Amino acid sequence: MSGRRTAAADVRKALKAEAARVEERLDSCLRADACPPGLLEAMRYSLFAGGKRIRPVLCLLSSRIPGRPAADLAEAVLTFACALECIHTYSLIHDDLPAMDDDDFRRGKPSCHKRFNEATAVLAGDALLTDAFAVAAACAGPALPAERVLRAVAMLAGAAGSSGMVGGQFLDILYTGGPEPGPEELAAMQAMKTGAMLRLPCAAGALLAGASPDTVEALSRYGAALGAAFQIADDILDVTGDAALLGKPVGSDDAARKCTYPSLFGLEKSGEIAQRHAEEAVAALDGLEGESAALLRGLAAYVVNRIS
Repeated sequence: MSGRRTAAADVRKALKAEAARVEERLDSCLRADACPPGLLEAMRYSLFAGGKRIRPVLCLLSSRIPGRPAADLAEAVLTFACALECIHTYSLIHDDLPAMDDDDFRRGKPSCHKRFNEATAVLAGDALLTDAFAVAAACAGPALPAERVLRAVAMLAGAAGSSGMVGGQFLDILYTGGPEPGPEELAAMQAMKTGAMLRLPCAAGALLAGASPDTVEALSRYGAALGAAFQIADDILDVTGDAALLGKPVGSDDAARKCTYPSLFGLEKSGEIAQRHAEEAVAALDGLEGESAALLRGLAAYVVNRIS
């Protein structure tokens, strides 16, 4: 893989450090003042169940590509990044429901609907999704012009909604157990279901920091390619991974007759395709320098190294 990139150990260290910042800010993002205690408990249960916080970390790293932002701007971007994690968590709660993927465990713990009940899980997801837009809008202020925030929020709605993650989830259900889609349909579905919410943090982080349109576009391409590599790697790990390490059952895709890259191409070819997308992600960053760009390059390698 070409380009300057950071070693895997440095990537893991950076991810852990950035995730800790996200974790701390998330705690203050939940609107606890008027939220019914039982609903808040379910929201917090899933939001703080673990995870690498990849999406908000991508947003933070991308916001530093134009140069490290001033402290007040960095704090505003951190708030926006937390909104992304709220939306990601909502999607996991709903994905696990019996009507969707019907998974009993998430991140090594009982899924939200197993720990509470289905109705509470649905509402916890609804609340996290809706409140996320209030969190994202709240980052506007003296350090971050409202016009930039408005554009980023519009991008976020597109990535999370019917033309992005939700639309991709619908196609995933449509294809499950039904006629097998071709390679192009599978790639399009995964680009919506997973890729959209990995592309968005990269583009939005750069946009919020005032990057040039060319830089925003380069980071959008990086996020799209990273999302493809990430999802294919997840598909492979569902076949070859360790449930204790993944925090969820393995083999569920095959049991549900889902169409995935391994089911369509086999494990070896799927690994090659994931590697190619990771290389595309690195290539998208050509000409971008600095520590954050190096970490993003390293992250692309880290994503596919999980399956080696």
